[in-house]
Amino acid sequence: MSRQVDSNISRLLQGLGLEGDGNDFCDFTIADQNSVAESQGITPTTPSNFKPVLGGNVTYVVACVIINESNEVLMMQEAKESCAGKWYLPAGRMEKGETIVQAAVREVLEETGLECEPKTLLVVETAGGMWYRFVVTGEVVGGELKTPAKADKESLQAKWISNLQEISLRSNDILHLIEKANLYKQNKGKGVWHTDILPAPTPHVKDLLRLIVVIKKRSTNKLHVLLSEKTSIHFPMCEINPAKSVHSTLRRFMVEMFGADVGQHRPLGLLNVEYDPLADGLCLTLLVAFRAPLEEVPLIGKCAWQELNQENEHQLLSIISNKYSTVELHVVR
Repeated sequence: MSRQVDSNISRLLQGLGLEGDGNDFCDFTIADQNSVAESQGITPTTPSNFKPVLGGNVTYVVACVIINESNEVLMMQEAKESCAGKWYLPAGRMEKGETIVQAAVREVLEETGLECEPKTLLVVETAGGMWYRFVVTGEVVGGELKTPAKADKESLQAKWISNLQEISLRSNDILHLIEKANLYKQNKGKGVWHTDILPAPTPHVKDLLRLIVVIKKRSTNKLHVLLSEKTSIHFPMCEINPAKSVHSTLRRFMVEMFGADVGQHRPLGLLNVEYDPLADGLCLTLLVAFRAPLEEVPLIGKCAWQELNQENEHQLLSIISNKYSTVELHVVR
């Protein structure tokens, strides 16, 4: 079993998906979360059988940040009446049947006239548990930059912009994303950034949060990972509640496993994202590190600690010490 755990950790560290039995097994479903809320006198607002439907009750958005050799960023001028003439990154809602990468390629082509090849996820943003924006960066591989003569309902034109202060932005929410892409470009290949990670094509019926919770054992100084022992051995998984922020869902799940006095811990970022258009759900694998040693953290759920092999321990410790070693999870609200 420890060999299987180490193998799965290795896959996740490469940004790959996990498949097979238990992949969709959920330790803390919305039904479970509703039961906890009711026991506290709170009336739940999410039906226990909630199922994400793209374009219905969940929205998945893509945005692409492309920076050229002159450090100019690819921008498009909005055609929509509500923000006509303002500038923004090529971005838009995913459509049924699309992968995240396909959606990004389509949006860039429609709004800028350029063909792009996405290289890596930079940021995953969430608002509540119903809105997700997948931000990728990549490079141009063809096409022609859209001029005003080719304006259509998608955009008025596209330009390479060196100074964002010279244009009127639709929203400042993209400034952080552009800064992130600049940092990626400057640090790529220097060992201070995660390897290129694109979403893994693993279908999920629900929106799930998989936790890789790590902790050091004081007596051996070895790193351990948390495993759920419900039904089958697997990394702890919970259903993302669409009525709550992802941080709120995480907090509730940690309390479920460790009790209300759960020790000091911090979410470090995403190791992978799993999405396949065969189903409308997704899975975010979040790395969480405890500050306290294993001996001081009691478990109340059906969980156990598993010692990691040397290679995975080394990689995870390196990730913990470097804030750019995971895909950023930005919880907007």
